[in-house]
Amino acid sequence: MVREISVVDAHDLLKSGAAVLVDVRTAPEFGAIRADGAISLPLDQLSKERLTSVAGEKLVVFFCKSGARGRDAAGKAEGWSIPCANVVGGTSAWEAAGSPVIRGASTVISIERQVRIVAGGLVVLGTVAGLLGSPLALVVPLGVGSGLVFAGVTDTCGLAMVLGRMPWNRRCC
Repeated sequence: MVREISVVDAHDLLKSGAAVLVDVRTAPEFGAIRADGAISLPLDQLSKERLTSVAGEKLVVFFCKSGARGRDAAGKAEGWSIPCANVVGGTSAWEAAGSPVIRGASTVISIERQVRIVAGGLVVLGTVAGLLGSPLALVVPLGVGSGLVFAGVTDTCGLAMVLGRMPWNRRCC
């Protein structure tokens, strides 16, 4: 079971020097806004070796936009027997609490928006192709809809994972 902590608890742990804050969002997301003192280690690049090299013996406090990717990262770390916790609410809660953030310029749109654009585009194209005489093309919107239901039920999005690996989502700052 993933240990979930509040922004206040995260601050206390960081201030005491007992923890390190690891941001598991994509590089452009990290470049746009991040918690002061956070270390960038995108979820798709997370490994036991990289995590132990940035955290040492300290508690790893995971951080993302809303908490979902942080929970995924914490689940992996627990499997590697690395002590960790996840900040509930992520950057949204961090900023709402008035915690210090660093803002940068990012020209890449968020992964969430990219997913909406790609999924919506595939639904439109598949539906139009199906209406214009290619009923087999209706498999595309059916697949996208099924993927969205799966993402909602499991809180994991395969399309977001694929998009996160694209070159434009790997550049930072």
